[in-house]
This record gives sequence, structure tokens and C-alpha cells, in this order.
Amino acid sequence: MTKQLTQVSPHSPDWYREAIIYQVYPRSFMDSNGDGVGDLPGITAKLDYIASLGVDMVWISPYFKSPMKDFGYDISDYCDVDPLFGTLADFDALIAKAHSLGLKIMIDQVMAHTAEEHPWFKESRASRDNPKADWYVWADPAPDGNPPNNWMSVFGGSSWQWDTRRRQYYLHNFLVSQPQLNFHQPAVQQAHLDALRFWLERGVDGIRLDASNFHFHDPALRSNPPAVNRDTATVSDVNPYGMQAHVYDKSRPENLPFLQKLRALLNEYQAVSIGEVGADDSLAVMAEYTAGGDKLHMAYSFNLLVPDCSSHYIRKQVENFEARVKGGWASWSVGNHDVQRVATRWGGPDAPAAFAKMILAMQLSLKGTPCLYQGDELAFAEADVPFELLQDPYGITFWPEFKGRDGCRTPMAWSADAGGGFTSGTPWLPLSPDHLAKAASLQEGDAASSLAFTRRFIAWRRALPQLTRGDIAFFDAPEPALALRRDADGERGIIAVFNLGAAPVSFALPQAAGAEQMAGYGLPGTVVDGQVELPAFGAWFGYAR
Repeated sequence: MTKQLTQVSPHSPDWYREAIIYQVYPRSFMDSNGDGVGDLPGITAKLDYIASLGVDMVWISPYFKSPMKDFGYDISDYCDVDPLFGTLADFDALIAKAHSLGLKIMIDQVMAHTAEEHPWFKESRASRDNPKADWYVWADPAPDGNPPNNWMSVFGGSSWQWDTRRRQYYLHNFLVSQPQLNFHQPAVQQAHLDALRFWLERGVDGIRLDASNFHFHDPALRSNPPAVNRDTATVSDVNPYGMQAHVYDKSRPENLPFLQKLRALLNEYQAVSIGEVGADDSLAVMAEYTAGGDKLHMAYSFNLLVPDCSSHYIRKQVENFEARVKGGWASWSVGNHDVQRVATRWGGPDAPAAFAKMILAMQLSLKGTPCLYQGDELAFAEADVPFELLQDPYGITFWPEFKGRDGCRTPMAWSADAGGGFTSGTPWLPLSPDHLAKAASLQEGDAASSLAFTRRFIAWRRALPQLTRGDIAFFDAPEPALALRRDADGERGIIAVFNLGAAPVSFALPQAAGAEQMAGYGLPGTVVDGQVELPAFGAWFGYAR
């Protein structure tokens, strides 16, 4: 395997706009000690592989101390590594190895809530008059004993839990075991900034802000009104959470000054941020949170993490964001640890490798910083995890209509043997037969593989400022074709056309008449005199006339 060092300039203040992020889910990436769970030394051992893809930054999902009821997104100590994943020394070694390869490290920051085992919550729930009594969101019951309002948890049911110690309800937007912090208390904000500084001092280059619009709530605890348009981007349609318009329990205006404080701290270390936004109008929140250059550097939503992959839908999401943003920047993700794998979600149960290649090229041609999810470069499909082996509490609650997130979280298949090269023990989730058949070792050295295509296309894209920084515009094209143009100052415009479907497409695209076909992108398709001919999952790139 050839090591491919990244090439974005670290001295440019907006270098992240040229970058590609690769997400690692630690539990499932590489197990170094045979306990069946991935860990930090395992990630370090595979950094050469990540660097060989040509990506620039590695986002690592939470590895902090945690009771693991939500697999690390319930944190009990923000400044230490859970023993399941290793030690602080292991983290320091990971940082050193990554930096030696030209890779930057981004860590998850889960600020909106903690684990109920966190010392802050233990103190807060002990009484109504202790120093941290108001560090979490507490409320008296309604006169009839019911919760104070109608707010709902993303993971099902009321977002209020009765606590017998304080004889009050506490707020939890996710699991009952994830109490919501009260960001109206300045000490809470400062405690998080201090914890973040701890990691920045250790060399962290950026943060991914989990649930970035959930920090603040309406102090008057007003009930949410019914949703006018049901939110199916954030949650599935079997979840009643989408029936409310979430105007009082998240996306509150008080969050903007806090994001400015966060940005000021990151600027001290030349570190970057990306915020996860799940909202009724996610694109508007993304634009608001990245505007002005003093809040988040980037934001992403679930808008391209839904089942809809029509060209009209994708175009609409990008155009709507561009129409609203004021100098901000998006990160377009088509896969992550919370949703069904893109190969299955968009390509169907038997999507060929050609589909994965085309989707990667399409994602990397949109304006914004792409974020790739581990295994997508290998064209992994969604794994089938039977109910008796399910680990995800979200999936267990809504089974069988919604099977949870375990299907996209199964361990990486590095080789085709029983343990997939992931572990010498019993993996925490079963390895997928589909993944074993597409193991990295089998694709390594195969010029026709998804892995080889990923490396080639990323390298090809890197040399084109039109695709990394250029403006974007779309052309009308029949479904399932997506046609766009990217332009950068001083460069020839690039026209790109993608067939998102499994049947050939042919149509006239006058804007491509006289365009010069580019070389090196590795996908089939032609344009002659403005007539587009694309095979199933084909694509075409050309210099505009």
C-alpha cells in the first residue's frame, strides 16, 4: 500500500474548504487487544490506510469515559479516555502518528447532555440548593403530576424523567440516562470550554459538535406546537418526535453567542469545527450557524442522509443552502454512524460497485467539505443484525419498523477471515458476510475495486480548485440525472453529469455543447454535441466551452 500524504495548506485559514474528512467509529474500526471492541491503538495501527485514501482529517467518534448506554455519546468524564478504548497515552500516540502522516484529528464533543453517572449530574440531583443544582434542566411537575410540557425525546416518549431525590423532572432529549445540561448557566458553558481546551492542548485539530443546536432550551418551558410539515430528515416516520415543531426545545437564539465563544477558543489553536444540525429546517440553521465567520466553520444536517436520492431532491438541498448562507460553508455527508449505509439506502439491497463509485464522485463534486464514513470507500452495504444481537437502544425501542443504527456500525472487514482482521476475539456486533466479501485486503491492489477508485478520484479532485472551492450551479436534467457546473476564478468551468439510476440515460444538455471531456476521473459516459449518454451509474466531467 502506497502512503499518500495529504496536501491542503495548513497555513490557509480556510484550508478546511479544500479538505476531505473521514469518520472513524472507534468501537468498530480496529481491535488491538482481542476484546471484540475497537480501540485507539487499533485506529493508530490503521492510520497509514486512512492516509492512503488521500483524506485530510480523521473525525473520531467519542472515546471518553462512559457507561456506554449510548455507546460513548453519554459521557461521564470529558477529560479522560474510557479504558475500553485505551489511555491518554494511547491518544497522544495517535495524535503523533496522525500528524506525522499529514493527517489532522477531529474529536466529537457531546456538550448538550452528559451521562447520568457524570459527577456534575450526581451533585445536581442530590438537592435543590447545591452548587450545581442548576447545571441541568430541572422543572416542577404540572399540578396533576404530569411533566411540565409536551416536549418529546428523539429516542421515544416524553423528554422528561421524574427524579425522586429532587422530586422534580429533569430534561433528556435522547435517552433517559442522558440528562440535558442547562446552558443558561454560564458555569456550564465555561466548564465545556475548559474541557475542550484540555484536548486542544494535546494537539487536537478540530471538533465535531454533536447535536449542536440542542444546547439551549426555552426558559419558560413553553410547549411545542404541532408540526406543519413532519420532520422525517432527523427521525424516521414511525417516531412521534417528528410530529412536533421543535421551536422551544432546541435551535434557540441563545446558542449563537455560545458558538461565538467556542469559535474564539478554537481560533487560539487554529482548530476547526463542524456542527451536526438536526432541525425542522436544518438548512436554515446550518446557514445561521456558519454565517459571519465567527461561529462554526462548517455544519451538516441529515438532509442527504435520508432515503430520497432523486436528483431533484439533492439539487434542492444544495441550492437552498447556497441561497441562505452568508459566507458560511457546508459539509455534505451521505453516510455516518446514525443512518443506514448509503449503498443500501440509495442503491438498494444489491447495489453494484459502480453505484458506490458514482455516489462518491457526486458527493465530492458538490460545493462543501465532504465527510466520508468508514467502509463506504469499500462499498459496504447495510449489515443485517438480528434482533437478538441488537445493541442499539434506539433500534430496540422502535423495532421492527426501524431497526436502529447497528447495521451501519458493524466492524470493519480488513480481511476475509472469520474475524475480518478486526479482532481475534468475539466482535461486539457480528461481521457482515457482504463486508467480508469486500474486505480491504481483497480490494487492495485491484485496480477495478471501489477502494482503488476512491484513492484515484480523491487525488484527481485535489488538483482541481473548481471542485474544491468553486461556486456551484445546476442545470435542468431529467430524473435520475444530476447536472451541475463548478467555477473558480481564473479556471475553466467544469460541467459534471451523474446518472443516479440503474438504467442508461440519454438527454440533451445544451450547456455542455462544445465541452471538452476531461481525463482521469474513471467513470463511463459521453457527451457529443450536447447530447449526454450515460450508462447505469455513469458520469461525465468536461471543461465548459
